Amino acid sequence: MTSTKPTANNHERAGTGIDGLDDVLGGGLPVNRLYLVKGTPGVGKTTLAMQFLMEGARRNERVLYVTLSETEEEIRQVADSHGWSLDGVELFELSSADQTLRLFDENTLYASADVDLQETMRLLLDQVERIKPKRVVFDSLSEIRLLAQSAVRYRRQLLALKQDFAGRDCTTLLLDDRSDDNSDLQVESLTHGVILLEQTPLQYGADRRRLRVSKLRGSRFRSGYHDLALRTGGLVVFPRLIAAEHRSESQAEPSSSGIAELDAMLGGGVDRATSTLILGPAGVGKSAIGTQFALAAAERGEAASIFLFEERIGTWLKRARLLGMAVDAQMELGRLHVYQIDPAELAPDEFTNLVRHSVEREHAKLVLIDSITGYFTAMPEARFLSLQMHELLSFLGERGVASLFTMAQAGLVGSHMTSPVDVSYLADTVIMLRYFEVQGRIRKAVSAVKKRSGPHEDTIRDVLFDSKGIRVGEPLSHLRGIFSGTPQSVSRDQESRVTLRDSQ
Repeated sequence: MTSTKPTANNHERAGTGIDGLDDVLGGGLPVNRLYLVKGTPGVGKTTLAMQFLMEGARRNERVLYVTLSETEEEIRQVADSHGWSLDGVELFELSSADQTLRLFDENTLYASADVDLQETMRLLLDQVERIKPKRVVFDSLSEIRLLAQSAVRYRRQLLALKQDFAGRDCTTLLLDDRSDDNSDLQVESLTHGVILLEQTPLQYGADRRRLRVSKLRGSRFRSGYHDLALRTGGLVVFPRLIAAEHRSESQAEPSSSGIAELDAMLGGGVDRATSTLILGPAGVGKSAIGTQFALAAAERGEAASIFLFEERIGTWLKRARLLGMAVDAQMELGRLHVYQIDPAELAPDEFTNLVRHSVEREHAKLVLIDSITGYFTAMPEARFLSLQMHELLSFLGERGVASLFTMAQAGLVGSHMTSPVDVSYLADTVIMLRYFEVQGRIRKAVSAVKKRSGPHEDTIRDVLFDSKGIRVGEPLSHLRGIFSGTPQSVSRDQESRVTLRDSQ
């Protein structure tokens, strides 16, 4: 049974020691049940299992790790690589090779496969009976499958294992590295829940890992895929952002840029709880406009966050200083937070969780994503960009945050500019910047072409970026064809006729 939002129930939960996974599971795993954790080698199953056991030990529970394929030394090496202490975790190593050789030598009456499997399971259950743990991990089912040698005997043994644990006060994880074997569906049918881990190599950049809970009987959980990272210190799970879980009654109040002319063009500024797209060719000033809004928010005492996809923080700082922006002071005060994002190393859900962290923990009231082109690069499945971006912007809107994102267009001048992806329909407000040429000089123009939350000017204004900051001029009513890049002058009579027609 699945739902968009996990909710609490009357059953006690066993926390996994992984906050993101507990969030996906609705608080943890229902206790005293059997669970399957599947994934290819190296995806993080052992790490997940160890975090699960260490969380139990932290709660003063007796826990047992049964390794059928790896040695105790190898398990401890994994723990050491994460800087963990396994104090309180019982380790039981079953050397299948030694046991098989001993049983083969002693047995002369029964088929060795039957004896090996029965003896192996007896040894495992004896350890469980001796320690009486609250949590157990069996790593891995591959060894039991090899000893069973047939699907019927394998299923029968797993059914017996499930029945044996049914009467125990114990939560059990079964690890399996046969994640792409359809025959393992029989194992899934026997367990109370199934957690799937996947690792996908990309054509460029780090492998992407993700997690999916495909089954959790009688419990609500967050379905779908969730990105995860395997780092020093353990697994980190980034739950998929669902804006519907963050409904609120936020008001669309204006957020000033600190530049009177720009605010006038936008009908008072960009509104809170809305999204703003800053559009234009490379170098026209999109990042500077976005930074100005973030700086103005910080100077009002509000927290603001900037996420840089295409520019180093050092370069961004230098450019802001050249424009006379006092960003250093606001960063030192902790009001302005700047993050440099590496698209090749970042998973999409990881980025949305980073934005969510800035809003929920740093209380950001304005968020700038610079740029959406870099965000697009960070998405391996580009066809889902608009959907995921919609969820992110909706979440920010529900939390009353003014969100701004820039997007570079191909080309420098002319009206026929192209964008890598059309996300303008997601924006409540669109600010467009353009180059144009007048008397042999390149100038820049800015206009507000859309604002859903209120009125705005339909004028095109001159904009200048220099050491005095960002200066927005009067409407360029004496020029026409500015978006073409080579405008023409309008005579006083023509200008008067246009003004008169507009007034009528």
